[in-house]
Amino acid sequence: MTTSIIAAIRRINRTIALLVGFVLISCVFLILADIVFREFGVSFGGSDEISGYVMAGTASWGMAYALTELAHVRIDLIRLRLRSMAQALMDLFAITALAGTTIVIAVQGWPVLSKTLERGSRANTPLETPLWIPQVFWLSGWVWFATCASLLVLLTLVLLWQRDLKQADALVGARSELELEQ
Repeated sequence: MTTSIIAAIRRINRTIALLVGFVLISCVFLILADIVFREFGVSFGGSDEISGYVMAGTASWGMAYALTELAHVRIDLIRLRLRSMAQALMDLFAITALAGTTIVIAVQGWPVLSKTLERGSRANTPLETPLWIPQVFWLSGWVWFATCASLLVLLTLVLLWQRDLKQADALVGARSELELEQ
């Protein structure tokens, strides 16, 4: 059961990562086109604004992918010197702390979006972008990241309860430089 949930989360995050990559590439083409057209005295205007929104949105969505691919940076100096169960408990602590942090960010992001919607806030730029649009993408990425992190906490607890330390390590463990080189 846990392996199918883990596989589903990873599959969803890989799909999201592909979509995020497509959005980033599209943004690059928009910026390049704007630069080329400026040479002819024409500009789309706002490509810098749009790219800022894209970066905020794609970063929040990309963090969940990095989490499930064990790509987040962790300092494992002490962890590497411990036995398997102690390593698993440190991993549980790390993923729990991460989940807690992401939940706080997601919860605190809602009042920002709520005030934007109430006030009908727009960017103070020539595009006058309704700010709820980029904020929805940004906040939904944080909510998804918090959801993934929370699910990983629960799955790690189940795996530790089952004493499946190898699977728990594969789910939320840290990779040393030696493991990354192989």
